[in-house]
Amino acid sequence: MAEPRSLAVPAGDVSLGADVAVPPDARGVVVFAHGSGSGRHSPRNRHVAAELNEAGLATVLMDLLTREEEEMDAFTGALRFDVGLLADRVVAVTDWVARQERLSALGIGIFGASTGAAAALVAAARRPDTVRAVVSRGGRPDLAGDHLREVRQPTLLIVGGDDPMVIVLNREAMERMPGPTGFAVVPGATHLFEEPGTLDEVARLAGEWFVRHLSGAHPGGAPPHS
Repeated sequence: MAEPRSLAVPAGDVSLGADVAVPPDARGVVVFAHGSGSGRHSPRNRHVAAELNEAGLATVLMDLLTREEEEMDAFTGALRFDVGLLADRVVAVTDWVARQERLSALGIGIFGASTGAAAALVAAARRPDTVRAVVSRGGRPDLAGDHLREVRQPTLLIVGGDDPMVIVLNREAMERMPGPTGFAVVPGATHLFEEPGTLDEVARLAGEWFVRHLSGAHPGGAPPHS
């Protein structure tokens, strides 16, 4: 089991808290971009991160907002939907990962949830030579806007079977992305994947996607749309 290390990561004029776990012989590294009002201590993202560690993937769980920004956002709710700001932070952390001695040789993927999925996709569009794969869990990729047309990395969109509006938004967003895409519906899951077993299925799907596209075993491969 990879023991996470807590670090402060520079992101422009702020520092962000991050928990970094690197298993032996890591096959890739996954940066997490959390959703609205969440953070690196989200039990859902920590559960998925632990499963990815078991699959041989390093993980970087981070806060996209500083403590002061989180306190302000708790009252206004404005920053959690500021996709431009969140994407800047994801890009900064991705650049930081690429400079780290233990991580620089690994393929980098981004796992985004809710509004964090839009930030992940914008970051992928802005770092086409650094980010190699993206996975979205119950995400809002539509909030990435025109950046969707610039995402050429393999992208897997995972949605809950009982989250009909998000299913529609994800299918529409998928059609706008020129790169290889996959679409997975987890039966019985609502938006937060709180139902028994649904988050385990997310972790399994994400792990397979990242291992496939970050380890170089199947470069450029793409599953059919479903």
